[in-house]
Formats: sequence, structure tokens, C-alpha cells
Amino acid sequence: MRASTLRSALPASLVVLSLVLAGCGGGDDGDKKSDGDSTAEASPTPEVPQIWPLTGLEAQPGQSVELDRPVVVTKIDNSPASSPQVGLSKADLVVEELVEGGITRLAAFYYSQLPGDIGPVRSMRASDIGIVSPVGGVIATSGAAAPTIARIDRNKIKYFSEGGPGFYRNSGRSAPYNLFTDLKKVAKAAEDGKTARPADYLPWGTEADFAGGAPAPTLSAHFGSRTTNWRFEDGSYTNTNSNAAQGDHFQASSVLVLRVKVVDAGYTDPAGNFVPESRFEGTGAAQLFHNGQVVEGTWTKDKVDSTLSLATADGAELRVPAGKVWIELVPVEANNGSVTVGQ
Repeated sequence: MRASTLRSALPASLVVLSLVLAGCGGGDDGDKKSDGDSTAEASPTPEVPQIWPLTGLEAQPGQSVELDRPVVVTKIDNSPASSPQVGLSKADLVVEELVEGGITRLAAFYYSQLPGDIGPVRSMRASDIGIVSPVGGVIATSGAAAPTIARIDRNKIKYFSEGGPGFYRNSGRSAPYNLFTDLKKVAKAAEDGKTARPADYLPWGTEADFAGGAPAPTLSAHFGSRTTNWRFEDGSYTNTNSNAAQGDHFQASSVLVLRVKVVDAGYTDPAGNFVPESRFEGTGAAQLFHNGQVVEGTWTKDKVDSTLSLATADGAELRVPAGKVWIELVPVEANNGSVTVGQ
């Protein structure tokens, strides 16, 4: 009788045990599913590309575009007497501006890379306020006339000049074309212990954003006594009458021509010449040269320290394909400026 009772009770206890185990197993499955969901939610977010502000190009992996130094703009002589210019190829962007006598100077922008020696370094003009301030840059210069320095100071633009870090006279050249500087030393002196990324100088886009335009294999920007000639070849624009050293030319992906009004800066140079000031604010005609073609449009810059906006002739936004850009601040026709486009 006891033996029979034991045999009948055994299956019931096994059933209870199996139910308990089954319940535990269901809990494990639920936990695993929850863990899987947590893993999916914790998947890393793709990194936002690091874009250089003066070229629109993507930085190398692991390279930051927030640096402990500002943009350094160097004023470089652009007359034949300056030849050969040194360090121009390392610039991110270049602006050519009118000075007295119908000749031009260059405002070369450096941020993503710094050359050592650069020059010949020359003086500032009031035009530089509108050129430099949108990115909070500092200027490497030989100095300026007292009225210009006063205006530069009022606009809180920092500058470094002869006697400052990195500046020296090249004994192999004649004055005033013998002032050079080591831009790495200038940039080091401009550090403030805070990393930041300057604003984009231009409205950057991609190749796909450039719809194309009229054929423009060559162009010439006329400033009066100076004409700067460009030819599109091998995918970029070459300045065919550059004063840069061989192998040190600025290779432009695009040339952007902006027509500007020129006013009297309010003083004359030592030779008695009228000193012009290019008004780089307001609005005017624009021509974007890229890939051997030109698109006509307009530029707008609300204030002297505002960034630049571009639009096509029909009012659509105009973006500049990422790359190195040379900007020509050409006077309007009333100020003896003009642009010739070759077909």
C-alpha cells in the first residue's frame, strides 16, 4: 500500500517542479529580450563631420577644427617688387583688395595649416575691417597709417606688427619688401587658452550644389593699374601672372568676384595718392567661377562684421563648393573696376 502511494505521488511532484522551472525559464527569456533592446538603444550616434571654416573641407579623422588660436590674416604685397611671395600656397583663402595707385594687396587667411616664413608683409587698410572681422581674425602686418590703426582699434581687431613675435627683415631683399614673419610664432602669441571654431567665411556646399553656368575658361579682374588673370586647367584655377614663388602658388578651386563700392579713406599716402577703401558690406553683383563655368548673382553682407550670403540671379541660394577660394573685391565700374570673361 505504501509502495503504491509513493509511485502515484511521484509524477505529481515532478509536474509541480517542471512548472516552476518553466516559469523561471520564461523570466530568463524576457530578461534577454530586454537586454537586447537596451543594447540597440545604446548604439553609438554617427559623428558629425568636422568642417574647416575657411574651405568647407572635411577635416581628417580625429582632427579637431576647434583650435586654441584665431584665424591669422597676413597682409602680403602683390606688386612685381614682392616677387617671389612666400607661403601663399598654405593659405586657406585669399582676398585681393585695391590699395592706392590702382595696385592690390592680398589678405591671406591661415587656419587649417600654418607656414613658417611668409611675406613680404605689408600694411593694413580700412578695407581689412570688413575682410577680417567676420571670423574674428588677427592680422600680421607691417603696421598702418594712424587713421587706419584708430579704426582697427575701434573695431577691436588685434594685430601683430614689426617688433612682435616672428617678425624679421630679410637681408637679401630691399625695403619695404623685405619684412617677413614666422606665422607659427604669430599664431602662438595669439592663443588665449580657449578652443573655438570660427564662423564659416562663405556659404559652403558640394559639387552637386553647383548647377553650372556659362563657359568661363579664363577671367581677368581689373583694378586699375593691376589686372589679375586666371585660367581653368586640370581641375583648378591658376593665376597666370602670380608673384608667388615657383611651387608656392595658391591653387583655387573657385574664384569669387564681388563688385564693391570704393570710397575715400580720408587721408593720402606719403606720395600724396588718394587712399581707397573698399566697402565690404551691403550688397552688390557677384560671379562664382568654378569648374570652368560662371554663375551670375549677388552678394549680401548686412554689417561690416557679418558673414557673406550669396544668391543666384533668380534669388535662389548660391553655395560655394568646398575648397580653396580666391576672392576678388573688384571695384564697380564707376570706380574703374571691371571683369573680362574669356570664352
